[in-house]
Amino acid sequence: MARVETERLIAGRYRLRHVLGRGSMGTVWAAHDEVLRRDVAVKEVLVPPGMPATEADVLRERTLREARSVAQLTHPNVVTLYDVAQVDGDPYVVMELVPSESLADLVRQRGPLDAAQGAVVADAVAAALEAAHRAGITHRDVKPGNVLVADDGRVKLTDFGIARNVAEATLTGRGIALGTPAFIAPEVAAGGAVSQAADQWSLGATLFAAMTGRQPYEGTNVMQTVNQVINGDPPPAAVCGALAPVVAGLMSKDPADRMSLADVRRTVHPLLPEPGAEVFPADAETRPVVRIVRPPMVEPPMVKPPIPPDTPLAADPGPLPFATDARTQEIPRATTLTALVTAAALVLFAIGGGAGFVLTRTLAGASLLPPPSVGAPPLPAFTDEAPLRVTSAAAATANGEQGAEFTIEVGADWTSFLEQRANKGLVPSTVVHLVEPTGAYEVTVQRFADYYPKRTADEYISLVRSRWAEDQYFGEATDVTDPLDPPGPENPVQYSYRTVEKATVLGRASDNAGPDLRRSRYSRVLPRGADLWVVEVVFPTEQEEMGRNRLFNTIAPTFTVIG
Repeated sequence: MARVETERLIAGRYRLRHVLGRGSMGTVWAAHDEVLRRDVAVKEVLVPPGMPATEADVLRERTLREARSVAQLTHPNVVTLYDVAQVDGDPYVVMELVPSESLADLVRQRGPLDAAQGAVVADAVAAALEAAHRAGITHRDVKPGNVLVADDGRVKLTDFGIARNVAEATLTGRGIALGTPAFIAPEVAAGGAVSQAADQWSLGATLFAAMTGRQPYEGTNVMQTVNQVINGDPPPAAVCGALAPVVAGLMSKDPADRMSLADVRRTVHPLLPEPGAEVFPADAETRPVVRIVRPPMVEPPMVKPPIPPDTPLAADPGPLPFATDARTQEIPRATTLTALVTAAALVLFAIGGGAGFVLTRTLAGASLLPPPSVGAPPLPAFTDEAPLRVTSAAAATANGEQGAEFTIEVGADWTSFLEQRANKGLVPSTVVHLVEPTGAYEVTVQRFADYYPKRTADEYISLVRSRWAEDQYFGEATDVTDPLDPPGPENPVQYSYRTVEKATVLGRASDNAGPDLRRSRYSRVLPRGADLWVVEVVFPTEQEEMGRNRLFNTIAPTFTVIG
């Protein structure tokens, strides 16, 4: 990344020298404290354009509150927070400047850690978490991207509260409010409370990634990964070598059974190198770069039996037994796709964790469903033997909120997942995801509380369009549909559109990732009182006809708000 020079002086003492990294939630600068004459890092917290003034005030206040909390934490394995300066009401977080690279980058560039290196990371991060937990702070996003390996060999844990909570306050429309999916604890992924035990699971997942060079759960999309975390078994710890007992002890599905941080440190102590040893040498000959490359999935060729030359043609079947859908014909097929470009700068803490459970947290333009290359399974058959099941959930923005409960009928084995969205320019919303076991089909129920009378359904549709690039969004159509009871201030609509995205490998766009991801999305946009509800069904475009009839037309009419 090219440096952006500046002579801007903030708070009368911090001179911003050049940009270290940018993210959706702010910019991190290399700066110099002219009072104490030391180099520091300054994070400029950005208020997203269009955010209402009241929400912007909440964002600023939350930043200050979290800064006060983290300021209590002083530990050699934690990036230290020095100050919070305010410029025109906006907070600037001043922190220790640590010349370093993240553990994620180190493993990606040089390969998995050896036993001594793994022990150093485990001991340092466990010690940092011990200090945080004693101070009443739960990290909630421990992952390789938030572990820094300094040029002098020190290991520090970063992103304590400030970046994570700021990101939660202004979550992007398609972000996930739980941290990075492959590293979150099962109980958190399932919508349960976040406890200190969740940090222990994430430490185990981080060590698994560091010792093996791969994530503990590797799905083709966020929802598939979350399903694996919730319903799958922990990854086999035996592949982690000398750290296998630690990884197995931390990655217990039952939070009460997880290895304590003190026991982690005791277990790895015999593996720690002698004081002064160079554990992470910079010499490439001493520690050669080992790039981890996974071949793309290749579909086996379809072999068709030969057809005898004298085989007669089938009789003309006559006209189609159904009328074609004019709206579907209006939707053009995508012929081009602009490659998605991701830029990540790892600094004192990871800006905008991509996956930003996370990626957050930014997943705009990335599908929640698996790519066609893995093969779309047959559409669910809802029969007497496998009927739809009434599922109850709450799309509440706060505990005890009235009017947020609903029922909808989906398959008995579908998984639910809760997400909070900020919706730039609109009111925040709560989304309940209901996902078919393979991850190929999804139903979402989204509630915008207190949406009316200031806004209209057209503004919601405009928001949906804005989340997609011009060559990723195709052929929308709207029709009037049946209202909810009691009705809202405007007519409900049925809204459909197609999307196409570039397939990714390990979170990056790649020509080897497989075909583009083409999805058809059918929604009911339903005003009810002061709230706006949206029920959306998503399925592969290659199955659009059946998906519309067997999924959308079957499931969407079963939606009912309770109370």
